[in-house]
Parts: sequence; C-alpha cells; structure tokens
Amino acid sequence: MKPIVALLALACLALPAKAETVEDRHASELAVKVENHSTPELCAERDNVDLEFSSPVVRKLEIQAVHPAYIGTIISDRAAADFTSCHMESDPKFAADAKAVTLWQTPDFWLTGYTYPSFWRPAKVPFKVGDRTENGLHLIQLWMRYRDRAEEVLVVYPPDGYWRARPLPFGDLRWTAYGSSFLVGPVETQERPLVDLKDISFDPATKTFTLNFVRGGSAKLQVSKIDDERIVLDVSYDGNLPKDLPFATMRSMYTTETNADVAKVAWRVKDGKGWGESPIMTYSGGDNVTELWAGRTAPSRHNTSAPDMVFGRFEK
Repeated sequence: MKPIVALLALACLALPAKAETVEDRHASELAVKVENHSTPELCAERDNVDLEFSSPVVRKLEIQAVHPAYIGTIISDRAAADFTSCHMESDPKFAADAKAVTLWQTPDFWLTGYTYPSFWRPAKVPFKVGDRTENGLHLIQLWMRYRDRAEEVLVVYPPDGYWRARPLPFGDLRWTAYGSSFLVGPVETQERPLVDLKDISFDPATKTFTLNFVRGGSAKLQVSKIDDERIVLDVSYDGNLPKDLPFATMRSMYTTETNADVAKVAWRVKDGKGWGESPIMTYSGGDNVTELWAGRTAPSRHNTSAPDMVFGRFEK
C-alpha cells in the first residue's frame, strides 16, 4: 500500500462513528397501536386507567418513570391510601404465611422478597438470582443506596406481573411515591389485566430481569439508567409471543384531576410535526403512536410525588 493511501485508510479508521441524531431515531422508530380502556371510577384505590400497547412485530421498547414537572414545588407530599367510596369486600384472597427474605445484596444494591398473609392470586412463580431459587413470593423490591440511605426504585409482583418504578428522590426530598403500574409481556384478562409468568430470574451484573411467560416467549427488563430525574428500563422480547395480545399495558387511577395518578396523556405519531394532548378519560387512542407520555401537570391529592410514565423507542 502506498504511503498516502495507507494514511488515508488509517484516518478513516480513526474517525468516530456517527452519533445517532433525533432525526435518525425518529426515522427508524416503529409505530404501535394504543387502546384506551379506561373507565370512570369513584374509588381512588382501583386501577381504572388502562392503556394497552399492541403490535405483532415489536421486540424492543423503552419505559421511563419521570418525576412530574411540578416536582420542585412540592412542600407537603401525600401518599396515604384513600378508600373513600371503595367497596373491595368481594376481591379474591389467597392465604399464605407472611415472610421477608433478602435474595441478593451488595453495598449499593439489593433485592428483597415478601410473602403477604393474602393476595388476589396464588404465589406460584419461582424467582432465581444466582444459585438461589425462592418460591411463593408476592413482591420483589430492588433497592439502591443513595445519599447514605436506602431507596426502593423498582418492584414486581410475580403472581400477576405488575411492575412499579420510580426515580431517586428529587432535590431535597427524602422520599417520593409510587404511582402507575405497568405490565410487560402478553397481557390477558383474568378478572383484571395480568401477565401470566412461568418464572423470573435476575442477573446482578447487568441489573436485568428475565421473564418467561406461560403463554409463550420471554422478555428481558434491564435497569439501564437511574438518577434523580428518571429511571429508564430497556425491554426486549424473544420467542413466540402471542400475536393477539398486547405486549405491554399501563395501569393507573383517576377519579378527578386533583385525585389521580394519571390525568393526561401526550403522544407522538409517525412523521408527526408535534405532540397530541388529551385528558386521560377522553383519549381515543391510535394505531400510529411512536411515543406516549402519561402523567399530571397539576399536583394531586393522591401520590403527589408519583412519577409520570413514558413509553417509546419501539423497535423490531
């Protein structure tokens, strides 16, 4: 190779890869169908908000829990349950022996599992971390050490596949509330929406949960970023998932705008020039959605500091 040609070749090898631009990402993103099955409700402790995400080809998405825009204005937080106008006596309950176990621990992160005295579904989903397998858990919590204290940042309920996530506390706040839930996997309805899990495992090295589904296929949910603004979860699917079931669902509550975990939605569509916006109860959904935000623009009496949710970066 001649010297000048060799120098040019080396120069080309040394050039950094082109960074992905917003335009590149928008051009490659996949549009999905969103259906709003939310119904009116008087009880603030019932999940009456229901947004379903469907696509026969989606294999990746990003889920974020983001502090609400008003987070810096909160002086007095509220997170107590409000059972006004609630009638839950008919809810099914399966008895179990209460217990708490530490499943895995390092100085900075740890997993805790709980079995409650009763739950609406039996606890039959094995949970594995390393060489340890624990059965009969209703709840698993991921904790993180932050500012010299323990912060719970992510939970999953193995019997029905519900997840909740929250960022680290903002500013001088010492704590923030959970709010909306989400489901990852083939979502079906058995009295209420759920994901039927065969088993769950956790990889401490990558902070990744692997979910195997009874209806077929699997998913990985990785904690890819967490700070005092947001927590970002990367989800990828594998195998033969049912084509006729939603691949994800967001569940939340709304009675009035001042008593809600989600009051509004905003969304982008493929090749759209701006965002659409709507109150949650009148949102009509759509089949060309590339990103969706669900949250609040005004403080609520219910879980005031709970995060907004963002679903996007859908890919094949």
